[in-house]
Amino acid sequence: MITIGPMISIPGSRMPECSGAVGSGGFGATANPPLPTMGLRFAVRLVVLASLPLFAAACHFAPPHVQRPLPTPAVYDPMNGPATGTRPMNLGWRDFFPDPRLDALIEAALAHNRDLAVSVARIEQARGFYRIQNADRYPAPVVAAGASRSHNGRIAAGAAAAGDVTIDRASINVAVNQFELDFWGRVRDLTASARAEYLATIQAQRAFRLSLIQDVASTYLASIETAEQIRLAERTAQSRREGVRIAQVRQRAGLTSALDLHQAESLLAQAEASLAGLQLTQVQVNNQLLLLVGGPVAGPLPAPLPLTQQTAATALVAGLPSELLLARPDVLAAEERLRSAEASIGAARAAFFPSISLTGIFGFASSALNTLVGNDGLTWSFAPTLVTPIFNRGRLRGNATVARAQGEIAVAEYERTIQVAFQEVSNALAGRAYLAEEVAAQERGTIAQRQIAALAQTRYLEGVVSYLEVLDAERNLFASEQELLRLRRANVENLVALYVALGGGTAERR
Repeated sequence: MITIGPMISIPGSRMPECSGAVGSGGFGATANPPLPTMGLRFAVRLVVLASLPLFAAACHFAPPHVQRPLPTPAVYDPMNGPATGTRPMNLGWRDFFPDPRLDALIEAALAHNRDLAVSVARIEQARGFYRIQNADRYPAPVVAAGASRSHNGRIAAGAAAAGDVTIDRASINVAVNQFELDFWGRVRDLTASARAEYLATIQAQRAFRLSLIQDVASTYLASIETAEQIRLAERTAQSRREGVRIAQVRQRAGLTSALDLHQAESLLAQAEASLAGLQLTQVQVNNQLLLLVGGPVAGPLPAPLPLTQQTAATALVAGLPSELLLARPDVLAAEERLRSAEASIGAARAAFFPSISLTGIFGFASSALNTLVGNDGLTWSFAPTLVTPIFNRGRLRGNATVARAQGEIAVAEYERTIQVAFQEVSNALAGRAYLAEEVAAQERGTIAQRQIAALAQTRYLEGVVSYLEVLDAERNLFASEQELLRLRRANVENLVALYVALGGGTAERR
């Protein structure tokens, strides 16, 4: 690396004629002809010339940002959804979720969730980095003022002796230190990279916010399902306790054997074991919901709606996959990271060219404060420095290779993010089409199982069949009712997933 730094220093006229007196900070000189007017004009011209790169860089080495072909099919499966309806990005989460209790929980989570608070703080961190980098595009002048007094004692000079010398000096000036003239756009590209990272952080926070809404809704639906499963298990256990009592009476009367009694007791034990497991699950789900919400919710909450009333009445329309590029915050964040990587490539390429920096000072110096400001005390200096790399091109090539590789990674991650978004929407659309049919079929099957269980109980009491048939019918009915609750929750969860996958949840107020 070669550094060339010529120094141009033009002080004002009639500086104090003190031995060894110099300008403030080493920029002044003494015993020069008066050049206040010419020096001022020259300084203005230098400032104008130094400011030109701020408005237009001579070169720009960053690759242009172009919209790449969509790495997914152009349309979704038309069989998986209606062609008309509401776009999720135009539908606030309060309008989408019909349960007021869930609305209150989501609102509390958005206000108190600790992970969301971390993502918000990261936005401020990225904004600070961007401001720091952006500040390098402009000169950072500083104002310095100072005063000094020095004294030299009596010094022998041959036969004579010089008297004491006291030197006063005061100065005030404006200085710019090592400001890089961005001829090649390196500083501008670094600033663009930092700005893109900042915007990516904002979109990442929005993506996390949507994910938090989905997690709270899914956990809340799991809590409702578990509560309904517990009520089902309690009703089943109560019914089977009555069955055990009847079996004991029939055995004492000699109408049935001990086998029927033990089979009835096994049915009761099955229901009680299921109830205990469900109660444990309920505690775990509620603890998870408390973690997502960020703590206890103040005030009484509305009563929850059953699973059958959790489905939103608003029909969602998917639109085209290309709309995900603007609707999904995770896609927007990946695109901003791609922009940042492209800008970093430009900065790495610009590093191969010489850099020019400027150091300058403009001010006044005098031996007395009352004559400090004026043409007689005018002093200024201008020191451009040219630095060009010679022996470190291997390092620069390595940095450029790293930047290009990071750009390729950003492209791949951007396209994969689009593909994942397409997959999530397609899966949710298919779920909307088929889960509703599965729920309807399971409802019909559960009705049939209830009828089978009732007929088996009647036939057993009439002595037509053994208790084994009742045992099988009761087990099948319990499993069918449990599966129906699971499918209802899965259906509602899938609709929530579709809403989030299409970029919904940006609005908050009705």
